[in-house]
Amino acid sequence: MSDDADGGQGEEEIQAEEPDQTKVEADTVSNQEAMKARFKLIEGEEVLLTKAPSPLGFMSMYMLGLIVFMVHMVFWKPDSLLTDDSGGFAKFIVWVMELGGSKLPFGFVLVMATITWFNRMMNTSTSGKWVTTWLLLATLAPVLIQIDGFIALVRDLFSDTDVEPFLGFKYNFLWAGIALTATYWALVFYYQRSFDYAITSNAVIFKHSFLLSRAHRRILFDRISEVQVERTPVGTMTGFATLTILTDSGVGIVEESVGGSVGVSPNLPDNQDDTSAEKAGKSLLRSFFALMFYQRTIRTVRPDPKHCFYKIRGWEDTKTLLNEMHKKHSQSTKLDNLAEILTQQNEGQE
Repeated sequence: MSDDADGGQGEEEIQAEEPDQTKVEADTVSNQEAMKARFKLIEGEEVLLTKAPSPLGFMSMYMLGLIVFMVHMVFWKPDSLLTDDSGGFAKFIVWVMELGGSKLPFGFVLVMATITWFNRMMNTSTSGKWVTTWLLLATLAPVLIQIDGFIALVRDLFSDTDVEPFLGFKYNFLWAGIALTATYWALVFYYQRSFDYAITSNAVIFKHSFLLSRAHRRILFDRISEVQVERTPVGTMTGFATLTILTDSGVGIVEESVGGSVGVSPNLPDNQDDTSAEKAGKSLLRSFFALMFYQRTIRTVRPDPKHCFYKIRGWEDTKTLLNEMHKKHSQSTKLDNLAEILTQQNEGQE
Protein backbone atom coordinates (compact mmCIF):
# COMPACT_ATOMS: atom_id res chain seq x y z
CA MET A 1 0.00 0.00 0.00
CA SER A 2 2.78 2.41 0.91
CA ASP A 3 4.49 1.85 -2.45
CA ASP A 4 1.27 2.58 -4.30
CA ALA A 5 0.72 5.69 -2.18
CA ASP A 6 4.26 6.94 -2.85
CA GLY A 7 3.82 6.28 -6.57
CA GLY A 8 0.56 8.23 -6.57
CA GLN A 9 2.16 11.18 -4.81
CA GLY A 10 5.03 11.17 -7.31
CA GLU A 11 2.65 11.29 -10.25
CA GLU A 12 0.74 14.16 -8.62
CA GLU A 13 3.98 16.13 -8.12
CA ILE A 14 4.99 15.59 -11.76
CA GLN A 15 1.54 16.68 -12.92
CA ALA A 16 1.75 19.78 -10.68
CA GLU A 17 5.20 20.71 -12.05
CA GLU A 18 4.12 20.40 -15.69
CA PRO A 19 1.58 23.29 -15.58
CA ASP A 20 4.17 25.49 -13.78
CA GLN A 21 6.79 24.74 -16.43
CA THR A 22 4.29 25.41 -19.19
CA LYS A 23 3.40 28.75 -17.59
CA VAL A 24 7.08 29.75 -17.37
CA GLU A 25 7.62 28.87 -21.01
CA ALA A 26 4.52 30.85 -22.01
CA ASP A 27 5.73 33.87 -20.01
CA THR A 28 9.14 33.60 -21.67
CA VAL A 29 7.63 33.50 -25.15
CA SER A 30 5.34 36.42 -24.30
CA ASN A 31 8.27 38.45 -22.99
CA GLN A 32 10.30 37.73 -26.12
CA GLU A 33 7.43 38.84 -28.33
CA ALA A 34 7.05 42.03 -26.28
CA MET A 35 10.77 42.78 -26.61
CA LYS A 36 10.63 42.09 -30.35
CA ALA A 37 7.82 44.61 -30.80
CA ARG A 38 9.37 47.10 -28.39
CA PHE A 39 12.77 47.29 -30.10
CA LYS A 40 11.83 46.04 -33.60
CA LEU A 41 14.15 43.02 -33.39
CA ILE A 42 15.00 40.79 -36.33
CA GLU A 43 14.38 37.05 -36.35
CA GLY A 44 16.55 35.18 -33.83
CA GLU A 45 17.77 38.36 -32.09
CA GLU A 46 17.71 38.40 -28.26
CA VAL A 47 17.79 41.29 -25.82
CA LEU A 48 20.74 41.03 -23.43
CA LEU A 49 20.32 44.30 -21.50
CA THR A 50 17.89 47.22 -21.36
CA LYS A 51 18.57 50.66 -19.90
CA ALA A 52 16.82 53.99 -19.37
CA PRO A 53 18.07 57.41 -18.16
CA SER A 54 18.17 58.07 -14.43
CA PRO A 55 15.59 60.62 -13.21
CA LEU A 56 18.44 62.45 -11.41
CA GLY A 57 19.97 63.17 -14.81
CA PHE A 58 17.13 65.58 -15.57
CA MET A 59 17.38 67.66 -12.39
CA SER A 60 18.51 70.72 -14.39
CA MET A 61 15.24 70.61 -16.33
CA TYR A 62 13.21 70.42 -13.14
CA MET A 63 15.25 73.33 -11.73
CA LEU A 64 14.40 75.45 -14.78
CA GLY A 65 10.71 74.96 -14.03
CA LEU A 66 11.35 76.03 -10.43
CA ILE A 67 13.10 79.21 -11.65
CA VAL A 68 10.13 80.13 -13.84
CA PHE A 69 7.79 79.52 -10.89
CA MET A 70 9.90 81.77 -8.65
CA VAL A 71 9.79 84.55 -11.29
CA HIS A 72 6.00 84.31 -11.25
CA MET A 73 5.98 84.53 -7.45
CA VAL A 74 8.19 87.62 -7.47
CA PHE A 75 5.93 89.37 -10.01
CA TRP A 76 2.88 88.28 -8.04
CA LYS A 77 3.80 90.75 -5.25
CA PRO A 78 6.63 93.00 -6.45
CA ASP A 79 6.11 95.51 -3.65
CA SER A 80 7.27 92.86 -1.15
CA LEU A 81 10.82 93.44 -2.43
CA LEU A 82 10.79 97.02 -1.13
CA THR A 83 11.44 97.95 2.47
CA ASP A 84 12.30 101.20 4.23
CA ASP A 85 15.99 100.35 3.84
CA SER A 86 15.80 99.38 0.14
CA GLY A 87 18.51 100.90 -2.01
CA GLY A 88 18.47 102.24 -5.52
CA PHE A 89 19.11 98.85 -7.14
CA ALA A 90 16.03 97.28 -5.49
CA LYS A 91 13.91 100.24 -6.57
CA PHE A 92 15.24 99.91 -10.12
CA ILE A 93 14.30 96.21 -10.18
CA VAL A 94 10.78 97.00 -9.01
CA TRP A 95 10.54 99.76 -11.62
CA VAL A 96 11.48 97.27 -14.36
CA MET A 97 8.95 94.79 -13.01
CA GLU A 98 6.17 97.39 -13.15
CA LEU A 99 6.85 98.44 -16.76
CA GLY A 100 3.59 98.55 -18.71
CA GLY A 101 1.51 99.06 -15.60
CA SER A 102 -1.80 97.25 -15.29
CA LYS A 103 -2.38 97.11 -19.06
CA LEU A 104 0.49 94.74 -19.82
CA PRO A 105 3.24 93.31 -17.53
CA PHE A 106 6.02 94.24 -19.93
CA GLY A 107 8.64 93.81 -17.19
CA PHE A 108 7.69 90.14 -16.81
CA VAL A 109 7.92 89.61 -20.58
CA LEU A 110 11.37 91.24 -20.57
CA VAL A 111 12.67 89.05 -17.72
CA MET A 112 11.26 85.82 -19.21
CA ALA A 113 12.60 86.69 -22.67
CA THR A 114 16.06 87.13 -21.13
CA ILE A 115 15.83 83.74 -19.38
CA THR A 116 14.68 82.11 -22.63
CA TRP A 117 17.56 83.65 -24.60
CA PHE A 118 20.23 82.66 -22.06
CA ASN A 119 18.85 79.12 -21.77
CA ARG A 120 18.93 78.72 -25.55
CA MET A 121 22.45 80.15 -25.90
CA MET A 122 23.91 77.98 -23.11
CA ASN A 123 23.27 74.92 -25.30
CA THR A 124 22.71 72.54 -22.38
CA SER A 125 20.21 69.74 -21.78
CA THR A 126 17.53 72.40 -21.16
CA SER A 127 18.12 74.11 -24.53
CA GLY A 128 15.99 71.76 -26.62
CA LYS A 129 13.30 72.96 -28.99
CA TRP A 130 10.34 71.86 -26.91
CA VAL A 131 11.74 73.49 -23.74
CA THR A 132 12.36 76.72 -25.67
CA THR A 133 8.81 76.57 -27.02
CA TRP A 134 7.46 76.20 -23.48
CA LEU A 135 9.57 79.15 -22.28
CA LEU A 136 8.29 81.30 -25.14
CA LEU A 137 4.72 80.33 -24.24
CA ALA A 138 5.37 81.29 -20.60
CA THR A 139 6.92 84.56 -21.81
CA LEU A 140 4.03 85.54 -24.09
CA ALA A 141 1.22 84.21 -21.88
CA PRO A 142 0.46 87.65 -20.34
CA VAL A 143 0.35 89.21 -23.82
CA LEU A 144 -2.05 86.53 -25.07
CA ILE A 145 -4.32 86.75 -22.02
CA GLN A 146 -4.23 90.55 -21.83
CA ILE A 147 -4.29 91.12 -25.58
CA ASP A 148 -6.76 93.96 -25.07
CA GLY A 149 -4.24 95.59 -22.74
CA PHE A 150 -1.55 95.29 -25.41
CA ILE A 151 -3.88 96.90 -27.96
CA ALA A 152 -4.69 99.69 -25.52
CA LEU A 153 -0.97 100.23 -24.86
CA VAL A 154 -0.28 100.57 -28.59
CA ARG A 155 -3.22 102.95 -29.05
CA ASP A 156 -1.88 105.10 -26.21
CA LEU A 157 1.16 105.85 -28.36
CA PHE A 158 -1.03 107.49 -31.03
CA SER A 159 -3.70 109.03 -28.83
CA ASP A 160 -3.74 112.04 -26.53
CA THR A 161 -6.17 110.35 -24.13
CA ASP A 162 -5.58 107.31 -21.97
CA VAL A 163 -7.15 104.23 -23.62
CA GLU A 164 -8.45 101.58 -21.23
CA PRO A 165 -8.53 97.82 -22.02
CA PHE A 166 -11.97 96.80 -23.31
CA LEU A 167 -12.01 93.24 -21.89
CA GLY A 168 -10.33 93.74 -18.55
CA PHE A 169 -8.67 90.31 -18.25
CA LYS A 170 -5.84 90.16 -15.70
CA TYR A 171 -2.88 87.80 -15.71
CA ASN A 172 -2.80 86.04 -12.33
CA PHE A 173 0.87 85.31 -11.67
CA LEU A 174 0.15 82.87 -8.83
CA TRP A 175 -2.18 80.53 -10.71
CA ALA A 176 -0.34 80.95 -14.00
CA GLY A 177 2.94 80.02 -12.31
CA ILE A 178 1.40 76.92 -10.73
CA ALA A 179 -0.27 75.81 -13.99
CA LEU A 180 2.77 76.40 -16.23
CA THR A 181 5.23 74.77 -13.83
CA ALA A 182 3.02 71.72 -13.20
CA THR A 183 2.54 71.25 -16.95
CA TYR A 184 6.27 71.60 -17.60
CA TRP A 185 7.24 69.12 -14.87
CA ALA A 186 4.73 66.61 -16.27
CA LEU A 187 6.31 67.02 -19.72
CA VAL A 188 9.81 66.56 -18.26
CA PHE A 189 8.69 63.35 -16.53
CA TYR A 190 7.23 62.11 -19.82
CA TYR A 191 10.40 63.21 -21.68
CA GLN A 192 12.79 61.32 -19.38
CA ARG A 193 10.72 58.15 -19.85
CA SER A 194 10.67 58.51 -23.64
CA PHE A 195 14.17 57.06 -24.05
CA ASP A 196 14.71 53.31 -24.28
CA TYR A 197 18.09 51.63 -24.81
CA ALA A 198 18.95 47.98 -25.47
CA ILE A 199 21.96 45.79 -26.13
CA THR A 200 20.98 42.75 -28.15
CA SER A 201 22.84 39.76 -29.50
CA ASN A 202 23.34 41.61 -32.80
CA ALA A 203 23.39 45.37 -32.20
CA VAL A 204 22.89 48.39 -29.95
CA ILE A 205 19.43 49.97 -30.22
CA PHE A 206 18.40 53.50 -29.23
CA LYS A 207 14.67 54.25 -29.20
CA HIS A 208 12.93 57.58 -28.56
CA SER A 209 9.23 58.46 -28.57
CA PHE A 210 8.12 61.89 -27.31
CA LEU A 211 4.97 63.74 -28.35
CA LEU A 212 5.04 63.59 -32.18
CA SER A 213 8.77 62.83 -32.38
CA ARG A 214 9.96 59.27 -33.12
CA ALA A 215 13.52 57.94 -33.49
CA HIS A 216 14.99 54.45 -33.77
CA ARG A 217 18.72 53.85 -34.34
CA ARG A 218 20.45 50.49 -34.69
CA ILE A 219 24.26 50.26 -34.53
CA LEU A 220 26.05 47.01 -35.32
CA PHE A 221 28.88 46.03 -32.98
CA ASP A 222 31.52 45.87 -35.71
CA ARG A 223 30.77 49.53 -36.55
CA ILE A 224 31.76 50.73 -33.07
CA SER A 225 35.17 52.38 -32.93
CA GLU A 226 35.09 53.75 -29.37
CA VAL A 227 32.94 53.96 -26.25
CA GLN A 228 33.34 57.17 -24.23
CA VAL A 229 32.27 57.60 -20.62
CA GLU A 230 31.28 61.02 -19.27
CA ARG A 231 30.59 61.55 -15.58
CA THR A 232 29.49 64.89 -14.20
CA PRO A 233 30.12 65.80 -10.54
CA VAL A 234 26.46 65.08 -9.78
CA GLY A 235 26.70 61.78 -11.67
CA THR A 236 29.80 60.79 -9.71
CA MET A 237 27.99 61.39 -6.41
CA THR A 238 24.72 59.72 -7.43
CA GLY A 239 26.12 56.86 -9.54
CA PHE A 240 25.11 57.58 -13.14
CA ALA A 241 27.14 58.26 -16.28
CA THR A 242 26.70 58.78 -20.03
CA LEU A 243 28.11 56.25 -22.51
CA THR A 244 28.56 57.64 -26.02
CA ILE A 245 29.19 55.25 -28.90
CA LEU A 246 31.45 56.54 -31.67
CA THR A 247 31.60 54.99 -35.13
CA ASP A 248 33.80 55.49 -38.17
CA SER A 249 30.86 57.05 -40.01
CA GLY A 250 30.69 59.90 -37.46
CA VAL A 251 27.88 58.77 -35.15
CA GLY A 252 28.28 60.54 -31.80
CA ILE A 253 30.34 63.42 -33.23
CA VAL A 254 28.86 66.82 -34.04
CA GLU A 255 30.25 69.95 -35.66
CA GLU A 256 29.91 73.26 -33.87
CA SER A 257 31.18 76.78 -34.45
CA VAL A 258 33.47 78.29 -31.86
CA GLY A 259 34.24 81.98 -31.67
CA GLY A 260 32.58 85.36 -31.32
CA SER A 261 30.38 85.28 -34.37
CA VAL A 262 28.06 88.07 -33.22
CA GLY A 263 28.00 91.12 -35.43
CA VAL A 264 29.72 92.05 -38.66
CA SER A 265 33.21 93.40 -39.16
CA PRO A 266 33.03 97.06 -40.24
CA ASN A 267 33.94 97.99 -43.78
CA LEU A 268 36.92 100.36 -43.59
CA PRO A 269 38.17 101.00 -47.13
CA ASP A 270 41.51 102.69 -47.66
CA ASN A 271 41.43 106.10 -49.30
CA GLN A 272 44.19 107.73 -51.29
CA ASP A 273 44.07 110.77 -49.00
CA ASP A 274 44.62 108.71 -45.83
CA THR A 275 47.70 109.52 -43.86
CA SER A 276 50.03 106.85 -42.55
CA ALA A 277 48.49 107.16 -39.09
CA GLU A 278 44.95 106.70 -40.50
CA LYS A 279 46.01 103.64 -42.52
CA ALA A 280 47.65 102.15 -39.45
CA GLY A 281 44.53 102.86 -37.38
CA LYS A 282 42.23 101.19 -39.92
CA SER A 283 44.55 98.20 -40.13
CA LEU A 284 44.52 97.91 -36.35
CA LEU A 285 40.69 98.08 -36.28
CA ARG A 286 40.44 95.39 -38.97
CA SER A 287 42.74 93.13 -36.97
CA PHE A 288 40.76 93.78 -33.80
CA PHE A 289 37.39 92.94 -35.37
CA ALA A 290 38.87 89.92 -37.17
CA LEU A 291 40.01 88.61 -33.79
CA MET A 292 36.69 89.41 -32.09
CA PHE A 293 34.55 87.82 -34.80
CA TYR A 294 36.87 84.93 -35.61
CA GLN A 295 34.96 81.68 -35.97
CA ARG A 296 36.09 78.13 -36.51
CA THR A 297 34.30 74.81 -36.77
CA ILE A 298 35.36 71.92 -34.55
CA ARG A 299 34.29 68.29 -34.32
CA THR A 300 33.42 67.30 -30.79
CA VAL A 301 31.47 64.69 -28.83
CA ARG A 302 28.16 65.96 -27.51
CA PRO A 303 25.92 63.36 -25.85
CA ASP A 304 22.46 63.24 -27.41
CA PRO A 305 19.91 61.30 -25.31
CA LYS A 306 18.47 59.87 -28.54
CA HIS A 307 21.79 58.34 -29.66
CA CYS A 308 23.67 57.37 -26.49
CA PHE A 309 23.21 55.72 -23.10
CA TYR A 310 22.28 59.01 -21.45
CA LYS A 311 22.94 59.28 -17.71
CA ILE A 312 22.26 55.64 -16.88
CA ARG A 313 22.87 53.68 -13.70
CA GLY A 314 24.94 50.50 -13.82
CA TRP A 315 27.11 52.00 -16.53
CA GLU A 316 30.10 49.76 -15.67
CA ASP A 317 28.19 46.57 -16.57
CA THR A 318 26.86 48.25 -19.71
CA LYS A 319 30.34 49.25 -20.87
CA THR A 320 31.72 45.78 -20.12
CA LEU A 321 28.96 44.13 -22.16
CA LEU A 322 29.53 46.57 -25.05
CA ASN A 323 33.24 45.76 -25.10
CA GLU A 324 32.57 42.01 -24.97
CA MET A 325 30.03 42.12 -27.81
CA HIS A 326 32.28 44.38 -29.87
CA LYS A 327 35.16 41.93 -29.45
CA LYS A 328 32.90 39.01 -30.32
CA HIS A 329 31.69 40.65 -33.55
CA SER A 330 34.99 42.28 -34.58
CA GLN A 331 36.66 41.23 -37.83
CA SER A 332 39.81 40.03 -36.04
CA THR A 333 37.79 37.68 -33.82
CA LYS A 334 35.89 36.32 -36.81
CA LEU A 335 39.19 35.67 -38.64
CA ASP A 336 40.62 33.94 -35.56
CA ASN A 337 37.53 31.72 -35.31
CA LEU A 338 37.77 30.90 -39.03
CA ALA A 339 41.46 30.03 -38.70
CA GLU A 340 40.68 27.78 -35.72
CA ILE A 341 37.96 25.96 -37.68
CA LEU A 342 40.29 25.43 -40.65
CA THR A 343 43.02 24.14 -38.35
CA GLN A 344 40.63 21.67 -36.73
CA GLN A 345 39.47 20.46 -40.14
CA ASN A 346 43.06 19.94 -41.30
CA GLU A 347 43.90 18.00 -38.14
CA GLY A 348 40.81 15.83 -38.65
CA GLN A 349 41.83 14.98 -42.23
CA GLU A 350 45.30 13.95 -41.08
